[in-house]
Amino acid sequence: MIKKEKDSPSISKQCDLLAITRSGVYYKPKPESDQNMEILNKIDQQYLITPFYGSRRLCEELQKMGYRVNIKKVKRLMRIVNWRTIYPKKRTTRIDPKAYKFPYLLKNLTINKANQVWEIDITYIPMAKGHMYLFAIIDVYTRYVVSWGLSNDMPAEWCCEIIEQAIQTNGEPEIINSDQGSQFTSDLYVNLLKNKGIAISMDSKGRAIDNIFIERLWRSVKTENVYLYAYENGAKLYNGLKEYFMFYNTQRPHQSLDYKTPLECYQMSVITTAA
Repeated sequence: MIKKEKDSPSISKQCDLLAITRSGVYYKPKPESDQNMEILNKIDQQYLITPFYGSRRLCEELQKMGYRVNIKKVKRLMRIVNWRTIYPKKRTTRIDPKAYKFPYLLKNLTINKANQVWEIDITYIPMAKGHMYLFAIIDVYTRYVVSWGLSNDMPAEWCCEIIEQAIQTNGEPEIINSDQGSQFTSDLYVNLLKNKGIAISMDSKGRAIDNIFIERLWRSVKTENVYLYAYENGAKLYNGLKEYFMFYNTQRPHQSLDYKTPLECYQMSVITTAA
């Protein structure tokens, strides 16, 4: 669909003409050995079961499965899958201001309308050969997936591009909540939100549960789609996720929404708020 020949228009121009984001054409999986890919997939699945494991426990678990790994290798592979161990945060701990610039704003906050709070995050997506990263934005009140994109890397520019597209399509949220990843402490991200008057909220270190709604989204995406289909390449992964998110937003009923779909609730809330 996207042509990369010398005489073809730029990638940005072709994406504009086809009404898709550039992130949707970044299909260059990073090479890893077959064994490492197998271990990465095991680690990714293990995170859904034991997100509280650290590198030592995970290393021991993998060794019990028969894999020859050491702590150094496990730590490297954990970074690739973006593993963030959940652990209790000591209240006396002083947080480094360079790594944590903004407070968590959602504690005790009553969220009662669409576009009040968006949560954002990046997760590792395994494929038959290689892997990609998925970035998504979810509206907390309605569970509506506002926007998403795929990339073989995790630059701040990629995240900001998807956020800007989401704002153009759906309007500006009051708050965006994220973890403390480097993409979300970057000047590019911080300035984008500040210039638009959007309040910045960040999880406490080690508290992935603070971003619970998008963490639940990742569980749904992987168990209901990614692990079932084991996509062969980026193009098939993109098309499969496109179908899944359409299903998730428009057909999949949520118990927390009185068995309505996210799109139903989102549109109803936006209309009510506007009135």
